Amino acid sequence: MQPVDENELLKRITVDPTILGGKPIVRGRRLAVEHVLGMLAAGDTAETLVRAYAWLEPDDVRACLVFARRAVGHER
Repeated sequence: MQPVDENELLKRITVDPTILGGKPIVRGRRLAVEHVLGMLAAGDTAETLVRAYAWLEPDDVRACLVFARRAVGHER
């Protein structure tokens, strides 16, 4: 497996004030990072999420995790 470029992954997380009140979302879609994290916390797997959202890619889920880790660590 190749190393993950976190900065490239984070390009998948966007903020648009007209979508979900400006919450961080996945690739401009109406799926909030917090929703992905909530589903993972509830026991869903990345594979389950990718099957549930036809457009969602495994790297989108990884991007949400990187975003959360950086937010908790207060990294910019």
